[in-house]
Amino acid sequence: MKRLIIFDLDGTLLNTIGDLADAVDYVMRSRNLPEHTNAEYRQMVGGGIKRLVERALPEELSKNKQYVEECVTQFRRYYVDNIDRHTIPYEGIPELLRKLQEEGVMLAVASNKFQHGTDRLVAKFFGDIDFVAIEGNREGAPLKPNPEIIHNILLKAGVERKDAVMVGDSGIDIRTAISADIDSIGVSWGFRFAEELYDAGAKIVVTTCEELERAIRQMA
Repeated sequence: MKRLIIFDLDGTLLNTIGDLADAVDYVMRSRNLPEHTNAEYRQMVGGGIKRLVERALPEELSKNKQYVEECVTQFRRYYVDNIDRHTIPYEGIPELLRKLQEEGVMLAVASNKFQHGTDRLVAKFFGDIDFVAIEGNREGAPLKPNPEIIHNILLKAGVERKDAVMVGDSGIDIRTAISADIDSIGVSWGFRFAEELYDAGAKIVVTTCEELERAIRQMA
């Protein structure tokens, strides 16, 4: 089994789509713009807040940098105050994390969510897990699939690439792992579909937490 398991957050450990959708819809509604369904938002998330807002806006407005920044600021204020109203862990995830931790496996989080939001959600839902690193997006830092976030985690954990695996629900996560030259496992219960994961280069895609545990244990 690998020494270090690096998890994406949104769509992998936590189902956050309800709160993300509510926050964007709040911005859209306040500006008399069309809102979207949760299914539509599932295809918009993954590239950070700015990218989410750009995708939600009508095309002509998404090209206006100042307007986008105003919407991002509005989104962030609302989302920070309502970040955990609907968010819940996926079934079996808390138990799996505890089991891996008890067995001495190092655990980390690599997310494109802003750092403060990442820290808050991890602390609330996984406060009993001693993650070796919790890496969200910081100002000036590149987003996944840039491998810098993985390199930072490997450095903090003192682990070589061959001893780490990335677990995520999107093509971005798989491409991040490939760019960082580490193994990956895709999960199909999140915001994307198995086809996207395979298209991105995933060799293993699981549909349940039980399958994920087996895949982790079988990966040398």
